[in-house]
Amino acid sequence: MTRRASIQEAFQRIRTELEIRGEFPPEVLSAADSAVATAHWRDEPDRVDMEALPFVTIDPVGSRDLDQALYTERQGPGFRVYYAIADVACFVERGGPVEAEAWLRGLTYYSPDRRDPLYPPAISQEAGSLLADQARPAVLFVLDLDSRGELIASTVGRARIRSRAQLAYPEALEHIEGGVLFAAQPYSESLLLLREVGELRLARELERGGVSLPIVDQHVHQQAALRLGYELQYENPNLAEEWNAQISLLAGHAAAARMLAGGVGLLRTAPAPAQDDVARLRTAAAALGVGWPESRSYAEFLHSVPLDHPLLPVVVWQARHLMKGADYVSFDGALPEHREHAALAMVYAHATAPLRRLADRYVLDLLVQLERGDTPPQKDRETLALLPRVMDAAERKTGQLERRIIDVAEAWELRERVDTTLTAVLLDVRTEWAEVQIADPPIRARIPRAQDSPELTLGSMVQVSVLGTSVEEGRVELNFEV
Repeated sequence: MTRRASIQEAFQRIRTELEIRGEFPPEVLSAADSAVATAHWRDEPDRVDMEALPFVTIDPVGSRDLDQALYTERQGPGFRVYYAIADVACFVERGGPVEAEAWLRGLTYYSPDRRDPLYPPAISQEAGSLLADQARPAVLFVLDLDSRGELIASTVGRARIRSRAQLAYPEALEHIEGGVLFAAQPYSESLLLLREVGELRLARELERGGVSLPIVDQHVHQQAALRLGYELQYENPNLAEEWNAQISLLAGHAAAARMLAGGVGLLRTAPAPAQDDVARLRTAAAALGVGWPESRSYAEFLHSVPLDHPLLPVVVWQARHLMKGADYVSFDGALPEHREHAALAMVYAHATAPLRRLADRYVLDLLVQLERGDTPPQKDRETLALLPRVMDAAERKTGQLERRIIDVAEAWELRERVDTTLTAVLLDVRTEWAEVQIADPPIRARIPRAQDSPELTLGSMVQVSVLGTSVEEGRVELNFEV
């Protein structure tokens, strides 16, 4: 067994145990090809031609499943944001084999060695994806903002668009910060406005008491060809990604508000953090020496911590304990008692990733119906009621997949470092265990605490020894150096 085969076999074993669906059945692939070949969206009379607007997509490098395209312009003292979302309904017939398969998946699942998409590639990466220089069907949000970035009006309808460019976050940020890279392109000013609108929306988030944690995510990446295998890396948030995310959140907010006004829909909700958890975070901040005046709220505190603060990762890791309990809530008639997403401090719905998330397609279909003044059919209402159970199960599964993939990669990274000592920072300290962040390689791990364990201080640097690893089991054994 080669070194690469060993880790890939471990990844496949995880997918098999979690029942991640891989290859599409032949009948589903055939149905997708047929749907693409016979799609008639170009001839729909209520689909508005918006190809003249210079939309662009902004995504991670190499993405093919492009859900969103953006164009922004000034409108008086404020702004108008055109946010186009891939119109999956054009290619996925209700009641057909492609839809039935999507309900068995729920989400697109990502692994280092492959992706298992929600829809066949003919739809998710080709005909339905908002690829550059191609006419594409979309559900178009038109979002009008005042000079402070507050939403003052919105509409949703079906449109035909043509993206001018597929941009990656680094090059988008380069242009936004310098104004030169795409200066000759018709979307140059739109990109510059993305920063202005994004920062206004972040300011309004702070006013509402919302929190966008600057979380540095842990991912597994393929290494260069000279080294077989995989490595762990941390993906630092790009400011262009953060501003773009604010537009997505804005569209999700507009979607939720429209459904609540219509008395039917599917929300994404989250409870407010428990006061005990807030108190625990305040205690942790004090232990770390990070100032948190009594007069400052939880949201104000997190927004105030500088992004270059040396203990920011520890503060953020502690704050993650407060962000839990997100859920899907469907309603029809009576509005749900709890309808706000507390972390965002506003009502919110998932609506902007239909190529990768099952529920979004149905939310988009509903929004178009409500915009036209139509009453959603009873069968559509019943579908909305079924989605929370399916989506919650899919999100649990993708969380398990990511965690277990990282466990395997951590064991892979440390397999040749047994009996060595590594430097780590303490993220969390409990009676039975402590959580550490190793700097090199970038690994987070829990270490059991024995009676003779050394005294541990949150945020301090410690030495840990590698006792053993198992790539097959995704297991790493660490201990504190006494």
